[in-house]
Amino acid sequence: MQEVVSLLIVDDEPSVGDSLLSWFKEEGYEVEVARDAKTCLTKMAERQYDIYLVDIRMPGIDGLELQRRIKKVQPDATIIIMTAYASVESAVEALKQGAYDYITKPFDPDELAHLVRNAAERKRLMLESQKLKTRLEESSMTPEIVGKSKAMQQVMELVHTVAKTDATVLIRGESGTGKELIARAIHANSSRRYMPIVTVNCGALAEGVLESELFGHEKGAFTGAHYQRKGKFEMADGGTIFLDEIGDISLKTQTDLLRVIEEKKFFRVGGNKEIYSDFRTIAATNKDLEQMVANGTFRSDLYYRLNVFTIFIPPLKDRPEDIPVLIEHFIKKYAMSMNKPIRGIDPSAMSMLLTYDWPGNVRELENAIERAMVVAKSEVLHSENFAFRFEAQKDDEKHARPLGTLSDMEKEYIQNVLEETGWNIAQSARLLDIDRVTLYNKIKKYNLTRKA
Repeated sequence: MQEVVSLLIVDDEPSVGDSLLSWFKEEGYEVEVARDAKTCLTKMAERQYDIYLVDIRMPGIDGLELQRRIKKVQPDATIIIMTAYASVESAVEALKQGAYDYITKPFDPDELAHLVRNAAERKRLMLESQKLKTRLEESSMTPEIVGKSKAMQQVMELVHTVAKTDATVLIRGESGTGKELIARAIHANSSRRYMPIVTVNCGALAEGVLESELFGHEKGAFTGAHYQRKGKFEMADGGTIFLDEIGDISLKTQTDLLRVIEEKKFFRVGGNKEIYSDFRTIAATNKDLEQMVANGTFRSDLYYRLNVFTIFIPPLKDRPEDIPVLIEHFIKKYAMSMNKPIRGIDPSAMSMLLTYDWPGNVRELENAIERAMVVAKSEVLHSENFAFRFEAQKDDEKHARPLGTLSDMEKEYIQNVLEETGWNIAQSARLLDIDRVTLYNKIKKYNLTRKA
């Protein structure tokens, strides 16, 4: 056993108490004996035990009454009732009042030892479950959301406010501001946090594919549908569905979405059975939905259905005070994942990063820090580690040579990233935000080779 389990044996027969004391000490338990209920309660005033073995028939306070008193003091107490054949009915009554189990006298030591081991394991699992639940509660706020600016503090206040409800949330902001992280924070602080949050990138899927992705499909619904598949709405039952880039969906899909969000009912593609799913809706967009409604490219009824509670995430250029804390956060993050002893950034590099307007927002900043840490050779990031990001801003370098074609620029850029990572394909693909197959195709297309 990893932890010693404590037992308190309550029995007025000295021979029984002494025998059990000897048995369970040999088994590795911490054991004490009480000859009556009063002694048991006195001992409980000093400490609580993991398991209580209680005899039903004792002078004065009997076992059933003692069980009730133990439960008042220690509601989660594990109690095993010991009884003679004649009082099995009393033991059953004890079970109804919350006893873990009972065993009849005379009992087999192996049988009793097995029963106590099961009770101890159950107690351990209950404690682990409670610890896990506590850890989940403590870590419910998504740690990646970093920012000390007044604007971000207001965003987090809105997150905490709306998380307590089941209201539909629309998160708005430029690309790279962290809309998905905010959605996850809302879910993590809601009553649905123990159920899944299902993410759908609406802008990355064609209309037909998106329909199947959202609603699922039946076997044979279309060419290639060789099996039944659950959709994202069905998978989000009990949890949250996050519809990212909601402004990129077609008018037809908007119509289907409106019905599902309002009624929580839908049909799989090719199916005729209506499916109900209890989900919360969070949507996000970087588009001007009001202008899209005016242009007729976004349904007004869907807009009003989504726009119940809006959270706007300001761009990074409007909250420069968050840049230093974000840099510190990303350095710690990648120092751990890359196993590199980088502990900070020098003042000149920090000043350079603070003066840049970060059109790609937090995502671009994180990408810049990761790339800089790939090429860094000291424990502190320096300005030259960010040369790839800011070279284009230098006038002398702008006029040093013609820009060339788009393909020329892409070729040089990919070559530079590959050299920075030591031709680590996986890391280079991640920095370029493409998959490895695409990177291999680019290497072949441009006939790239490692520089000597």
